Amino acid sequence: MRQRRYLILGVLLCLFGCMEQQKKEEPLVQQMGNPAGAGSALPFLFSDTKSTLLSWVEPVDDSLMALKYSRWEGEAWSAPQVVVKGADWFVNWADFPAISENQGNLLNHILKKSSEGTYSYDVKLNLKKAGEKQWKTNLPLHTDNTPTEHGFVSSLPYEKGFFVTWLDGRNTIENGEGERGAMTVRAAKVASDGTITDEQELDARTCDCCQTTAAITDNGPIVVYRDRSEDEIRDISIVRQVAGQWSYPKSIHQDGWQIKGCPVNGPKAAALGNHLVVAWFTAANEQPTVNLVFSEDGGENFDAPIPISQTNAMGRVDVHVLDQENVLVSWMETDEKDAVLKAVKVNRNGVKGKILEIAQLDASRKTGFPQMEMVADKIYFAWTDVTEEKSKVQTAYVLKQYF
Repeated sequence: MRQRRYLILGVLLCLFGCMEQQKKEEPLVQQMGNPAGAGSALPFLFSDTKSTLLSWVEPVDDSLMALKYSRWEGEAWSAPQVVVKGADWFVNWADFPAISENQGNLLNHILKKSSEGTYSYDVKLNLKKAGEKQWKTNLPLHTDNTPTEHGFVSSLPYEKGFFVTWLDGRNTIENGEGERGAMTVRAAKVASDGTITDEQELDARTCDCCQTTAAITDNGPIVVYRDRSEDEIRDISIVRQVAGQWSYPKSIHQDGWQIKGCPVNGPKAAALGNHLVVAWFTAANEQPTVNLVFSEDGGENFDAPIPISQTNAMGRVDVHVLDQENVLVSWMETDEKDAVLKAVKVNRNGVKGKILEIAQLDASRKTGFPQMEMVADKIYFAWTDVTEEKSKVQTAYVLKQYF
């Protein structure tokens, strides 16, 4: 009888040991199937801390494109929904559609060509009110009617509608003397029925083709973007709305990156109350670097930058606030012939957690800009996987406890 007990105990210990070993060997990065089809690209993730939306662009045939989206329902992505289709879109690896939600109302956009010019296109909004099935599509965001570049849109839930900011090229149209003005950054509020209010120019001279980013602080909305001085210094600036008034543009840090062409590599910001963080890429002094900076007063002042990556950094950053002291940052680095998507937890005092490798990526532009969002105990990622055949949007998650 005693020998049998020892035998049973040995078997149980073996089983528990095997289960524990299997648990340890489970990958930190859990791949997720998603409904994006062959040729899909330009993913965007949005989360309101309760649910997650994924949008992407997918070809219908050789000329027709579709903007689709899906919602993560806890166990799987919902069946893909088509927002709008078009054969006259400007589809660009860096200037991608974004989706956001406020009280069940959905907003996203596409870029529609406005003339035969390569960089002549308008931002068109698509809206679906809560409880309705049909989208209102191709609504105007701006009404300047100039055949110039408009894009790099950021949109966020705000009040009962949305706060939207974008790069606007209306001043770049050539005048009678052959002169052109500069790219500008503008912002407006969009109601759930598409009504545009409070449209304003925030900066009269900015970098031409870097993504904008925005956040809502306790003081009001802020917009962060790559600026452009007369001497071609292209550092990151912020404008803030406080008591209903917009501040003058202010650099978040004097990188001193002088570059004659647009680097196509914008910042990302996130806020929790007035706790604001900004991640960005710079190659000042020929040193490619991803930096992170904290602010405790909604962006009026910033701490000293924390270097995140100074080894083969490519940028293409994203950032998410965990709490008042900790954030997650994701970015891309070159890895011999390819690239790698990485993420790390960073404390305000500069202490970094373990750097996790999320995915191996193609280093080309077709990979686009990876996305990161958090819901409950999971951090979700989306990116474009590029092969010799076709691209495909991929998604994965990491449990927050592993950072």
